[in-house]
Amino acid sequence: MDDRLGTGIEQLDQLLDGGIPPGSVVALTADPASGSELILYELTAARGSLYLTADRDEVAVKDALASTVAPVGDPTVRDVSGPEPLETANRLFRALPQGANLIVDPVDPLERRDVDRYRTFLNDLRAHMANTGSIAVLHCLDGVDVPENRDTTEHMADVVFDLRTTVRGAHLDNRLAVPKFRGGRVPTDAIKLDLSGRVTVEATRDIA
Repeated sequence: MDDRLGTGIEQLDQLLDGGIPPGSVVALTADPASGSELILYELTAARGSLYLTADRDEVAVKDALASTVAPVGDPTVRDVSGPEPLETANRLFRALPQGANLIVDPVDPLERRDVDRYRTFLNDLRAHMANTGSIAVLHCLDGVDVPENRDTTEHMADVVFDLRTTVRGAHLDNRLAVPKFRGGRVPTDAIKLDLSGRVTVEATRDIA
């Protein structure tokens, strides 16, 4: 569809009927050890991106982007891990130009702030994405200490990507489900991803 913005992953865009509607806020939930950052890295190849890191420092993110074999762009990387991550992230995303990507990796430290302030942040973010025709991707870590505001993130997000990683014998199995897609068709099956080197969609889509 002409009004969609691609994810940078061609096979995934095909399953999403062309990509993600402009103005969307996307929540990508994943295990901390899943390697889900690769999805974020490849997203930077699709268009200009602002990459807000809330855990690793800027150098670590830039080094990871430079060392991956996957196609990546040249995002602007900024650290928001200080004492006021919501205010810092809000100030930075307001400078986002038309038709760009905003990536928050991970969003967990922002989710740990006061719920009213966090809700206001998400509403402001959604408004700016709509005004600029951009996409925001919030990387949500589903580990042992999930923030209390995670339900708020998933409820207010327009699109939810849920990546599940399991060990099947000697192999890692990554399945991406899209349980929520405002303004689009929800794929009925989980998508099997290969995250070794770059993101590819494997031919089989069984969920057994």
